[in-house]
Amino acid sequence: MQIFDSHAHYDSNAFRADCGEVLAALPEKGVCCVVNCGSSMEGSYESAVLAERWPYVYAAVGIHPGDLKDAPADWLRQVEALLARPKVVAVGEIGLDYYWKENAPREEQQAAFAAQLELAAAHKLPVVIHDREAHGDTMELLRKYRPRGVLHCFSGSVEMMREAVSLGLYIGLGGSVTFKNARTPVEVAREVPLDRLLTETDCPYMAPVPFRGKRCDSTMIAYTAAKIAEVRGVTAAEVLEAGRRNACALFGISL
Repeated sequence: MQIFDSHAHYDSNAFRADCGEVLAALPEKGVCCVVNCGSSMEGSYESAVLAERWPYVYAAVGIHPGDLKDAPADWLRQVEALLARPKVVAVGEIGLDYYWKENAPREEQQAAFAAQLELAAAHKLPVVIHDREAHGDTMELLRKYRPRGVLHCFSGSVEMMREAVSLGLYIGLGGSVTFKNARTPVEVAREVPLDRLLTETDCPYMAPVPFRGKRCDSTMIAYTAAKIAEVRGVTAAEVLEAGRRNACALFGISL
C-alpha cells in the first residue's frame, strides 16, 4: 500500500502521550506521507515542527474558524511567517463553520477565510478548506478567489462537488463514507473524478467503520479506500494510488 493521508492532526492532545511512537510506525504499515494541518497558532507551530522532525510528514498552517476567537491579534502575520518554514506546503485548515454557535460571527469567519485565501495566493500555495454547514458562503468565496486546494472532509452534494471540481479543486474523503447512513458521501465517492480525489483521515477524528468512535490514525485510510473502491467498481489499490498521486500534485511533494 501507498497510503497518503492528506489531512491529519497529530498535534492533537489525543496523540500527546504517544505521537512519536504512532508516527514512527506508519511507514511499516503502508503510510508513505502525511500532511499535518494546523488549526490554531499553537497547532500550526506544532505541525511545522512535526514536519521538520519526520521525513514523511509535511505541514499546513492556518487558523480554523473554530479557533478564530482565541487567535492572537497578529495571527495573520504569524501564519505568514510560518510559510517560510521547511516543508510547509499549504495554508490550512481554513474556512467556515456555522455549525457551532460559539464560533466567531459569520462575518469575522468570512473575513479571516478571505485573508488566508489571499495569503495563499500571494505565496503561490494551495489551501486546505473546512466547510461545515456553510456551503453557500464557502462556494461564493471560492468562486471569487479561485484558489488551488482541497475541500477537506467534503460534506456537500454531488452538484457542489462538480462545481468545486470545475473550479480546479480537489475533494477530500475520509471515514464518513463508511458510516451506516452515509448516503451523500457515498454518492460523492462514486461520482468524483478519480484525478480529483484525496484520501484523508482528519485523525484523531472520523475513524472509519469498524473503528468508529475510537482514535483514528493514518493506517485506517485503508478501510475508507476499500469502501470508495466498492462503490466505484475499482480496486482499493487504484483508489490509494490516485490519492497519493493527486496529493503529491496538489502539495508539490515528490515521493
